[in-house]
Amino acid sequence: MTSSRAGALWEGQRSFDELGRPLRDLTFCVVDLETTGGSPTSGSMITEIGAVKVRGGEVLGEFQTLVDPGTEIPPFIAVLTGITNAMVAGAPRIESALPAFLEFAAGSVLVAHNAPFDVGFLQHFAALQQRPWPRFEVVDTARLARKVVTRDDAPNCKLSSLARLFGAGTTPNHRALADARATVDVLHGLMGRLGGQGVHTLEELQTFTSRVSAAQRRKRHLAEGLPHSPGVYLFRDQTQRVLYVGTSKDLRTRVRSYFTASETRSRMGEMVGLAASVTGIECATPLEAAVRELRLIAEHKPRYNRRSKHPEKTHFVKLTREPWPRLSLVSKVLDDGADYLGPFSSRRAAQSGLDVLHETFPVRQCADRIGPRTRRTPCVLAEMGRCLSPCDGSADEATYAAVVRQLRDTLLRRPDAVVEQINRRMNALADDERFEEAGVHRDRLAAFVRAAARTQRVGALSGCSEVVAARREDDGRWAVHVVRFGRLAAAGVIPAGADAVAYVEQLRASAETVRTAPGPAPAATVEETERILGWLEQPGIRLVDVLGEWVCPVAGATKELAVHERVRRSRDALAGTVTP
Repeated sequence: MTSSRAGALWEGQRSFDELGRPLRDLTFCVVDLETTGGSPTSGSMITEIGAVKVRGGEVLGEFQTLVDPGTEIPPFIAVLTGITNAMVAGAPRIESALPAFLEFAAGSVLVAHNAPFDVGFLQHFAALQQRPWPRFEVVDTARLARKVVTRDDAPNCKLSSLARLFGAGTTPNHRALADARATVDVLHGLMGRLGGQGVHTLEELQTFTSRVSAAQRRKRHLAEGLPHSPGVYLFRDQTQRVLYVGTSKDLRTRVRSYFTASETRSRMGEMVGLAASVTGIECATPLEAAVRELRLIAEHKPRYNRRSKHPEKTHFVKLTREPWPRLSLVSKVLDDGADYLGPFSSRRAAQSGLDVLHETFPVRQCADRIGPRTRRTPCVLAEMGRCLSPCDGSADEATYAAVVRQLRDTLLRRPDAVVEQINRRMNALADDERFEEAGVHRDRLAAFVRAAARTQRVGALSGCSEVVAARREDDGRWAVHVVRFGRLAAAGVIPAGADAVAYVEQLRASAETVRTAPGPAPAATVEETERILGWLEQPGIRLVDVLGEWVCPVAGATKELAVHERVRRSRDALAGTVTP
């Protein structure tokens, strides 16, 4: 009898474990954090915890507390969240706030939008307190939304966009409890959509993938001629127009995934529907593949690649070389001895960088040529003390030259003068709760810092006529790259048993001849040079030879990047906009 019943269960039924846990019966704890930065391992602290506990669509309770981070809140974060140092003074420290939250969340399924960020912070501080981390199951609404929300529904899967899509009762505003409440409504909206596709349990929710059409599956044969090797692949339509360019360590396996449930992006399904052929280009190393991808995207501008479409549209801030130097916006770098900052991602970003420099350094802003005998009525900027006014003889050459030297040092080596000036301004505005005005200064400073860091890092490598470097890959072989004036000129992998010195010399001899670009610009797109820098800065890199001087200032702008990138990611996640 027992055997017969077991057989019936196996043949026609599923056990309760297989059926899973119905979503309607589970308690979810939706949590959101505000922090002082992007990574707890680099010293960032929690400043606020907000959470909402729900079951079956009903709110069971809410949790909210400010947290004293034990350190100053950066002005960028204060502007973003509205949480100031005065607000957290006297608030609980994380040592008491975390246990209170864990008690509130006990027995729940944790939910967060971009869960690795929030859960990562909580786990980090639990470990610091030597507190056992409960075995929470976690649902990430951002990851879930990317599987079910199409571009026709919303422009992206950021919290603000999803809150609008699902008619959330709370508008996310970078405060923890408000964002958690908005995430509750997003969670319920996503569950409603998934319920219509047969998803009713937590197990089904966690393993859901988008359906793949029969027509999409029938195109699997397009991958059959591709090798199992690293390289670049190009999807083409019936007219041979390039639709999409990508890279992979295994061309055949990756391209086949576009015709199976492994590929869930709706726009890729649309692209595959138009594809008539796939071309593969084998590459010696992953870096060579990444560089080829950038070059092919720039050449073909495929409609289904969202990045790198117009690298030729660049903008720079130029410090001119003339008797009374000034700053100006330009679209090209010339070999004229001038100093350049950039490139910027847009003209608006370049203007922001220019504005922040003008706010810090009182150099002239007029485009007129000024000679030793020029005498004019000073402009309103001079009357406001924002220009040294050489046009009316108010400033002598030595005084003006000293300001220009400090400005040039800021562009090329140390951004401290700009950072300190704008931080003071932002702090004053934040103290007066004029957050919108402070935000304008924050965005201008971020544009400057990104461009200055890019100028200093890229310019250093672009000045070297040749850099040869090697790194041992996962398979034990050595990958070698030859870089000339910031452009990848050759790539190869030393064959097993080969003479390494002879191989490298042969690779150098056969490498592309590269002419230096004018001024400090690389002989490639900045994206390519940055990709090369990312490889060169990995652990385990061995420099075989360097022709030139490859140095980057220790006190340069790169050290200021982390907080600005955290602010940008956080703003993008909620505002649904792209920071220039």
